[in-house]
Amino acid sequence: MTAELPGWTHSYSGKVRDLYVPTDPAQGDVVLVVASDRISAYDHVLDPGIPGKGVVLTQLSLWWFEQLADLVPNHVVSTDVPAQVAGRAMVCRRLEMFPVECVARGYLTGSGLAEYRVSGSVTGIALPAGLVDGSRLPEPIFTPATKAELGDHDENVPFETVVGTVGAGTASTLRDLTLAVYARAEAIARERGVILADTKLEFGTDPTTGAITLGDEVLTPDSSRFWPADLWQPGRSQASFDKQFVRDWLTSSASGWDRAGDAPPPRLPADVVARTRDRYLDAYERLTGAPLAV
Repeated sequence: MTAELPGWTHSYSGKVRDLYVPTDPAQGDVVLVVASDRISAYDHVLDPGIPGKGVVLTQLSLWWFEQLADLVPNHVVSTDVPAQVAGRAMVCRRLEMFPVECVARGYLTGSGLAEYRVSGSVTGIALPAGLVDGSRLPEPIFTPATKAELGDHDENVPFETVVGTVGAGTASTLRDLTLAVYARAEAIARERGVILADTKLEFGTDPTTGAITLGDEVLTPDSSRFWPADLWQPGRSQASFDKQFVRDWLTSSASGWDRAGDAPPPRLPADVVARTRDRYLDAYERLTGAPLAV
């Protein structure tokens, strides 16, 4: 159920976010982005949500946009939003989004690890032999993916596919910006005792300025893998601040869920919800150095 917000009309719901457009066109070509408490994993929206998650995603994105402002412009216009969604919403420019997920990896895990185990490479980038889950890569790599429709999953693609989609110049710019953002964020996180293993970014063109602009969320536990540096141990699933905890529970015997079957995932137990909430809040507080009241 989406909220009725004064001055805004609901236009779209994704796995986690709801989008609203201005009721009055005089407000300009903007969109209200509202982060819900919904949580998704393995292309399913799970039940129940994680209390306060929408606030964490929005406030952490806003913090990161500030840290990255000298590297790339972002889509945020204002945080003056209806009271019903205060803290979890941003008024943003409507961008012409590129049809590609821009992923940077500094460590090998997830779909990158699965691909490496088959081919010794990730999106056509050859990697050294002998790497394991959680291995740090010799240098960060750009591993783009296609954008999936709701209910489907993204597919890793080689850089040449991005070139064929957006052109060589734009593809190179997206790669360079993605790696620059990762390098900045990885250094900031490391100073705070957190490893940024990988992150997914989305860019679009600002129709007014023509500038390539950072949109959507940025460097949150939903779009990135954050690990506590003091617990990092290659060769196993890492302790995590992101929703990997939920993924691990879903694929464990405790959930009883067959990921390959047709049945939807089971309801998340109260202890999984509570511990996941703690991880989101811990990620925010460690990275920003400030507590978050939710």
